[in-house]
Amino acid sequence: MALTFAKLKLRTLRNGFRGRPAKIIMFSLGLLGALFYGGLAFVLFLGAMISGHDGLALAAAYGGTLMTLAWLLMPLVWFGVDETLDPARFALLPIPKLVLLRGLLVGALIGVPAAATLLATSGLAVGAFIEGGLAAGLTGSVGVLLGLVLCVLMSRAVTSGFARALRARRTRDLAAVVLAVLAASVGPIQYAVNSGAQAVGMERLESIARVLGWTPFGAPYVVGQDAVAGHWGAVAARLALTVAVIALLAWWWSTSLESAMVGSAGEGGSSATAVRAGSPTARFFRRSRAPRTAYGAMLVREMRYWLRDARRRASLITFAVVGVFLPVTFNLGPAAAQGQMPAAMQLLTMVGIGTLASVGLANQFGYDGSAYAAQVVSGVPGRLELRARAVAYSWFVMPVLLGVAALTIVLRGHPAELPAVLGVLLAAYGTGLACCLHLSVWGAYSLPETQNPFAINTGTGVAKSLLAMAALIGGPVLASPVYLLAALGGQVGSVLALPAGLAYGLGAAWLGALTAGDALDRRQPELLLAVTPKR
Repeated sequence: MALTFAKLKLRTLRNGFRGRPAKIIMFSLGLLGALFYGGLAFVLFLGAMISGHDGLALAAAYGGTLMTLAWLLMPLVWFGVDETLDPARFALLPIPKLVLLRGLLVGALIGVPAAATLLATSGLAVGAFIEGGLAAGLTGSVGVLLGLVLCVLMSRAVTSGFARALRARRTRDLAAVVLAVLAASVGPIQYAVNSGAQAVGMERLESIARVLGWTPFGAPYVVGQDAVAGHWGAVAARLALTVAVIALLAWWWSTSLESAMVGSAGEGGSSATAVRAGSPTARFFRRSRAPRTAYGAMLVREMRYWLRDARRRASLITFAVVGVFLPVTFNLGPAAAQGQMPAAMQLLTMVGIGTLASVGLANQFGYDGSAYAAQVVSGVPGRLELRARAVAYSWFVMPVLLGVAALTIVLRGHPAELPAVLGVLLAAYGTGLACCLHLSVWGAYSLPETQNPFAINTGTGVAKSLLAMAALIGGPVLASPVYLLAALGGQVGSVLALPAGLAYGLGAAWLGALTAGDALDRRQPELLLAVTPKR
């Protein structure tokens, strides 16, 4: 049965590439990138096994742990998971849950990320074979394979668990807070590890590596070193720990699989909706103070979508996580602790955060999918539509940006820098919006029709990265005048940066909405075709 799922995955991929040269190019770029970075990691892990250098010997524990954490966090905050085999498509088929789980796992193992991980960690098995012979090589291979299964299961279980929580309105706020705290804690942990390493040197690093080797994150990747050293008791214990965690993750994934198949999160049953009084227009706007115009209707609709659509909420959470992570990392890192973090560098991070805040609109029409046909038929003017979408999105992002500015000032302890920080943030957000409005019109791609907010199609991870990179390059370049004013203008420039950044950001966003709106009027049919999911 697992072979059947593997064939189904490959056939689905092949059919998805037919007549879509852009998707083939994206997949090829992703494959080349995976080969490059996987090859580099292979050399690093191989050197850790055969060089005999004390520092490189720690690469197995640290590198394996980082790789496992990447599989855990990156699908949540950036790339998502490949849902080519959507569990919902098997809901009506009489397939036992265990068989389905095994088949979906096989399908998840067929992909570029899994291949890159296997290529990278194979250096540990090859190194164990060179240093310890056939038995050590086989042991290292078992550890590498178990580590890969652990990574894939962990990403699937965690994203399914958060997807379920995000679909349930009662728990979405709690899920967002937990996720933000989890990712934001990486910065302080990194700071603690770096400080400890600088304070006590190699001995502390070795003690941390020993601890990591007995956690599920690093255990499967150090069994090769144990086998070379002849510590077979440790090999058995680490493999048993890995297998136990794999079993727990499989059980956790299976508990959320049923809800993923039926597309429901158990949102409290089918309680009857009370009939509301008033005209349809009054019921639509409810208590909103938006104008009773086409613009007001678009604005109210977009704000509700950002609150109710799990995929849009996941995008907002991604920015919230990164927005907290970057200030904490830069202001609590070793350079900041030694007073070596210049204000210009701090302002540069604000440019990055402000631009990153706008990336959520880079594929805004992809969230609509085939529903965008309603906009095409109704003939909504492009300028009006983009303006309403940008304002609705900014309603949720601006509080986070203000919070980032306040957090930065508190961590640095320089209140006089607040106008400069705010001005640079607003300017970068406005120029980023201008870029992303154009990207959403010219570079849109379809999202899979699934209830999982972290799901992506094969090849769209590269497209998502390219769109984000275009915004992250174009936004800072356009915002450079305000940045230079704040960084090089002294006290006067720092004070003027706030009004200048506010005006510059508003002007850039307004101009972007005008020019991208005109392009949208001309490209509505092509855009609808691009965001409609292909079956």
